Amino acid sequence: MNKTEKLFQKLDDKIDCVLITSDVNRRYFTGMKSSAGCLVVLREKSYLLIDFRYIEKARNTVKNAEVIEQNDFINQLKEIFKKHNVRNIGIEAENMTVKEFSLYKSKLNNYNFIDDNNVSSAVNMLRAVKDDEEINCIKKAQEIAEYAFDEIIKFIKVGVTEREIAMKLDYLMLENGAEAISFDTIALSGANTSMPHGVPSDKKVEKGEFVLMDFGAVYKGYHSDMTRTVCVGEPTDEMLKVYNIVLKAQNAAISYAKAGITGSELDNVARTIIKENGYGNCFGHSLGHGVGMEIHEFPNASSKSNHILRENEIVTIEPGIYIPGKFGVRIEDFVVLTKESCINITKCEKNILFL
Repeated sequence: MNKTEKLFQKLDDKIDCVLITSDVNRRYFTGMKSSAGCLVVLREKSYLLIDFRYIEKARNTVKNAEVIEQNDFINQLKEIFKKHNVRNIGIEAENMTVKEFSLYKSKLNNYNFIDDNNVSSAVNMLRAVKDDEEINCIKKAQEIAEYAFDEIIKFIKVGVTEREIAMKLDYLMLENGAEAISFDTIALSGANTSMPHGVPSDKKVEKGEFVLMDFGAVYKGYHSDMTRTVCVGEPTDEMLKVYNIVLKAQNAAISYAKAGITGSELDNVARTIIKENGYGNCFGHSLGHGVGMEIHEFPNASSKSNHILRENEIVTIEPGIYIPGKFGVRIEDFVVLTKESCINITKCEKNILFL
């Protein structure tokens, strides 16, 4: 069963057609990256309407949809709808802007648009469960990121700046085959590590400081995500204590992770350990999130998540402790959930490294 057939299995029977207009979801269903185009998905067939800039590439690469050069978009849609007796059209409510939706409704006023969250929810649920090809792409993206980590720990020393570390990580990933970086690389040192999503600055690394790095690579559209905290020189007793608490919490959550539990249950495993050690107020974000064609996607491993995790869903496990004005520690791996346990995609060393 292909992806579009699986999509319609999750949709209300009254939906005749779905318009996929977001760049990421269009790539998910067609396999082709582009910044424009509309995928018209019907139960019996799909059509990709795309402009002149991408038409040659689309005709050479897209195999699961009829490719049509877009030149009179609304009338082309009407022709497709007439041919397939379309009345009810589903849209990506999470992605389509109000302006775009208003345009469709005004130009196609003889059709009924389903503007609830049904389509977006169905696509998210579909994308969350990865097939073997997707998992292999994610593993390759992680291998690229781990190459960068192995090299960056040779580069970090007293006197280099956070910005230099971030730029070096980006270069290493792109040099080694990354299509792009997963997100703006985070590289922080000293007191700046207490900011979970701080921005690299010109601050220089000093002796006895933590350096926290959160980064990832993209390979064939699929992301990786990892965080490591290392120490330049010798840490204080408090720094070492906090590091080991975070590591204990992370290892416990990884050991607990499997299909059939809720995201909140997984979050609670790590959160309880951090609370019991007196740092509950210093762990303010969720334990993890899904990773795939986007760096943050469904499902979530948070205290509010009642979603029952499924086999072949991928989630990050990234507990942290952040003490304002002093330091922070985060350790992040990501795992593929299986029926009985999970497979950790991240292979980098997690025991504290002294550089």
